[in-house]
Amino acid sequence: MKRNFIGGQWVDGARSVPNINPSDLSDVIDLYAQADVAQARDAVAAASAAAPEWAATTPQQRFDVLDRVGTELLARSQELGDLLAREEGKTLPEAIGEVTRAGQIFKYFAGEALRLNGDLLPSVRPGISVEITREPLGVVTLITPWNFPIAIPAWKIAPALAYGNCVVFKPAELVPGSAWALAEILSRSGLPAGAFNLVMGSGAELGGALIEDPRVQGVSFTGSQSTGRRIAQTCTAHGVKFQLEMGGKNPLIVLDDADLAVAVNCAVQGAFFSTGQRCTATSRLIVTDGIHDRFVAALIERMGQLRIGDARAPGIDLGPVVDERQLAIDLGYITSAQSEGATRAFGGQHRERDERGLAGFFLTPALFTDTHPDMRINCEEVFGPVATVQRARHYEEALALANNTPFGLSSGLCTTSLRHATHFKRHAQAGMVMVNTPTAGADYHVPFGGRKASSMGAREQGRYASEFYTTVKTAYTAA
Repeated sequence: MKRNFIGGQWVDGARSVPNINPSDLSDVIDLYAQADVAQARDAVAAASAAAPEWAATTPQQRFDVLDRVGTELLARSQELGDLLAREEGKTLPEAIGEVTRAGQIFKYFAGEALRLNGDLLPSVRPGISVEITREPLGVVTLITPWNFPIAIPAWKIAPALAYGNCVVFKPAELVPGSAWALAEILSRSGLPAGAFNLVMGSGAELGGALIEDPRVQGVSFTGSQSTGRRIAQTCTAHGVKFQLEMGGKNPLIVLDDADLAVAVNCAVQGAFFSTGQRCTATSRLIVTDGIHDRFVAALIERMGQLRIGDARAPGIDLGPVVDERQLAIDLGYITSAQSEGATRAFGGQHRERDERGLAGFFLTPALFTDTHPDMRINCEEVFGPVATVQRARHYEEALALANNTPFGLSSGLCTTSLRHATHFKRHAQAGMVMVNTPTAGADYHVPFGGRKASSMGAREQGRYASEFYTTVKTAYTAA
C-alpha cells in the first residue's frame, strides 16, 4: 500500500482505495492511503513549521533540489509514463511525453530559483533608497485534477518550492499513482521535513482543513467550475490568495482559405487526443460555408482511422475514458445533443472491450453536425472525445460564435490569411490564442491561463508564476 507523506514521514491513512486501470478493469495497480481531516491538519502544521527554514535557503539550495527532481523524472520517463498510461488511460506516447514535460518544468524552475530579481530605486525624497523584493507566501495548498496527473502537479509544486514556499499537495482521487511517484522522488530530493507534504483523499472531506486553516496563505486549484467557485468564496472570506483554473469550451474556427490538411489535423489533435480529456480541448468547430462540407468529410475520414483501445498497446490513438462516472457523463451529453436535434455524424459508441478483449471504458470519438449555439453540448464542458460543428457565413460571424461562451481559455483559427490571423489574435476572447495549431498544447516557459469563467487569479507557468507564489515587499532606507 502507498502511504501519505507528512512532515517527512510516510504515514498510513484512515483507509485505502484501489487504483484501477481504465483500460483493463481487472488490473488493480495498488492500494493508496486516504488521509482524514486530522492528517490534513497535520500536513498544514508540518508545512508551517518548515516554512521559516525553507524560505531562508539560498537560491543554489533550491536549484539543487528542483534540478535533482527534474533529472530523475527525465531518466524515468518510460517507467513513470507507463504508470501514468495505466492509471489515467492516456496513450503511452502521450504519457511519456507528460512525464518528460514534468521533468522539464522542474528543470526550468530550478533555473528560476537562481533568477530571482528585485529593484533598487531612489526615493522621490532626498537621502532615501527604495528596495523592492519578492518573498514567499509561506504555506500553499495545491489541488490538482486527474487529466494531467504529473504535469499539473509539477507546474504547481516546482514554482511553489522555487520561490521558497512550503507545500501541501492533494492530488485527484482517481490518479494517486503518478502523484505518489512524484512525492516519493521529492521525499529524497533534499527538502527539509515538512517542506513538501502529500495527502491523498477526498476533496469534499479534506478541503476545509486544507483551505480554511489560518496557516495557509495560498491555494492553487485546477478542476471544475463549481468547486473553483466554492474555493474562491472560502478564500475570499479568509483573506487567502487563490489561483483557479476551471476549464473551457474551446472553439476552432476553420475559414474557407484554410489548408484542409492542417485544419483536420488541428481538429483531431485538439478534440480527440488524450481522449478529449483536456481543459484546452477543441469542443466547438466553427466552419465557414465554403469549406464546411469538405472539412466535415475529411474529418470523418480521419476519425475513422483512429484506433481506440488499451492505452499502453502499440499503435493506439485514443485510450479509454478515465472512469465509469466520466463515461456516463460523456454518453449523457451525446444523448442530449441528439435529443436537441444535432446530427451524430460519427462515433459516440461505448465499447465495453477493446480489440484484444480487455474490459474498459472505451468510447469512440463523436462528431455532431447541424448544431446551434444554444444547444447544451455547445454551452457546457463535456471533457470527453466529443466535438460539434457549427456553420458560419464568414469570418465575422465565426468570431462572434467563438466568443459566444462564458469560458475563455483557448481559442483557435485555421487560415492562410494574415489579415484574419492578426485580427483574431487581438479579438479572440481567450487567454491563449492558437493560429494553425491545435487549441490543446502549451509551452511550459510561458503563461498558461484564461479569462472569463475559465480562470481567476494570476497565470500559471513561466516567470508569471511568481505573481501567485510570492508577495511584493517595498522597503525604505534613510541614509
